Amino acid sequence: MRTLSVALSLVALLLAGCAALNPLASSDDASPRATTTASTTTPPATPRTVLPKRPIPQEISVPPAFENALRRGTRTPDGHPGPDYWQQGASYTLEARVYPDEKRLEGDGQITYQNNAPRSLSVLRLELLQNVHAEGALRLRPAEVTGGIDLRYVVADGDTLTPEGVPGYAVEGTQLVIRTPEPLASGASATLDIGWSFQIPQQGAGGRMGYSEDDLLYLAYWYPQMAVYDDVYGWHTDPFTGNAEFYAGFADYDLTIEAPEQWLVLSTGALQNPDSVLAPPIADRMREAYASDETVQVVGPDDFGAVTRTNDEGRLRWHFTAERVRDVAFSVTRASLWDAARTAVGDRDGDGQTDYAYINTLYRESAPRWAEVTRYQQHALTFQSDYTGIPYPWPHMTAVEGGGIIGGGMEFPMMTIMGDYNARGDSALYYVTAHELAHMWVPMIVNTNERRYSWMDEGMTTFLENESRYDFFPGPDHKINDQRNYIFTALAGIEGEMMRRSDFHYSGQAFGIASYSKPATILVALRGVLGPDTFMRAYRTFLNEWAYKHPYPWDFFNTVERVSGRDLDWFWRSWYYETWTMDQAVADVQPTPDGTQITIADRGTVPMPVHLAVTLDTGETMRIQIPVDTWLSGATRATVDIDADAAVTEVLLDPDRHFPDVDRANNTWEHTSP
Repeated sequence: MRTLSVALSLVALLLAGCAALNPLASSDDASPRATTTASTTTPPATPRTVLPKRPIPQEISVPPAFENALRRGTRTPDGHPGPDYWQQGASYTLEARVYPDEKRLEGDGQITYQNNAPRSLSVLRLELLQNVHAEGALRLRPAEVTGGIDLRYVVADGDTLTPEGVPGYAVEGTQLVIRTPEPLASGASATLDIGWSFQIPQQGAGGRMGYSEDDLLYLAYWYPQMAVYDDVYGWHTDPFTGNAEFYAGFADYDLTIEAPEQWLVLSTGALQNPDSVLAPPIADRMREAYASDETVQVVGPDDFGAVTRTNDEGRLRWHFTAERVRDVAFSVTRASLWDAARTAVGDRDGDGQTDYAYINTLYRESAPRWAEVTRYQQHALTFQSDYTGIPYPWPHMTAVEGGGIIGGGMEFPMMTIMGDYNARGDSALYYVTAHELAHMWVPMIVNTNERRYSWMDEGMTTFLENESRYDFFPGPDHKINDQRNYIFTALAGIEGEMMRRSDFHYSGQAFGIASYSKPATILVALRGVLGPDTFMRAYRTFLNEWAYKHPYPWDFFNTVERVSGRDLDWFWRSWYYETWTMDQAVADVQPTPDGTQITIADRGTVPMPVHLAVTLDTGETMRIQIPVDTWLSGATRATVDIDADAAVTEVLLDPDRHFPDVDRANNTWEHTSP
């Protein structure tokens, strides 16, 4: 047999009649072009431009606000945080008093806000997220009307403020605007004291908090929280409508939660006074569990009524502290079993020793599948720490079963609430656990803006969830469902662009696909384009460089291009800014005097490299790639010549299924005997 060789040629090029339409064409491009002519016997026709048969992706553009950040040096064109990058700082001292029978929370808090921006601030903005439940609130989801937050007092640097005064404050939907006595100078700090209360909705904040069965409360979005003021847009004033989620700054928290005795409280942060609130046997079992690699039941059904200490007041104060987190949430329960263990997360501090995080699982007897959730959490947290290259940084991870509040899951720093999953099976419960824990990296460490770019948060998390699935359930192709969900929506013509603002999609399905399935699918496609090693370097570089910072989409794009050394504007434009689709096909396979000629047609609008597996009748399989530049010139067909004595028996496009081809029926050719 002669040595195998492969030759690639382009055929059937149809380019634009105007070079300006093709950013890749030079003025002396000699490629054939379509032209128009006028008849000599009729009046001349109006000249028209003949467009290419396929769109040519243009360079991506960035908004002026991001360009300004590049000029100011807070961000860089290669994706690094800039030398002058800054972000605001805050610390909270909060007290929550929970009244389960009344479904009411009262709170008092002091916030110290540090202005690290290079400019003074004439107003301060805070989120009042419970106001999505106020009468007349702007909402994109149905919500119980509970009245929202009642502000008892607002004090700024010792001055009591009123809605009418200057200085004073105003409530604007889900935000509180404070007009301070003097502008807050760069480098200075302000102290805000606020008292508030609200009626707890049964399924609050879009089903992300609330109460269930009179024995469980899950409190989130429960306190006035500083809005984000960042180096790109300044104050973020986007309202919370119950749909797109949250954008928050990092802060330190000192939190005290007062609840009735025999109600167990677990929260974001480290419990500072376990022996003051837990009954001694429960505290002992907790410490045993935190030293165990196997699940230990800290609270069993026989312990109900003897879980906490007691006192004359009948109420206990639980004290937690947390550092460098976006938010705090907590659960209050009197009928939940408590399983616990520890899990390895890698070397946090560089001392060469394995570090551990505590795993807590709270669930009621009505959710028996949850007996496995401690094991699920152990696997997910350990795997994800290793995969991302960032060891889980906080002392514990706690999952709370919240059937009756939520059907799926919702993440908070160190805390997640998930449905009972009684009807959805064990594997689905692992999937949601892996998903919610993956959120501890994005957005809890790499702090993206979910309210505008939900694909950065949910898409990266869905991708990491799928990688966790591969490790826990080896065998099935866990990315396929996301590919199929995206393709179904794309073919139906109802998807929206990923770069569309989260709350501005035309339907809930479009929002979901653009936030979850499609971005996870496109990260797999990016890995197929770059190769697994380069992709992992870019992925980990982005996560590590933007840990505890606020990245934007263009920071991600620029980081990937820097690490890979490739201009990927064609990829970002085609997949993130457009709703184009990919459809490569094996158009023809013909014998030639020297071997076989394979014709590949690109029938879609997204240009992608061609990954080809060609099998010969000797059993040998050749892997061939056609570069994306083939299609970026405007071509729609390409040929591959196989110089070999052996006959081709099979041609398969995208054998590893990296790419979301909308019609895989035309991806395969097989030789059939006459």
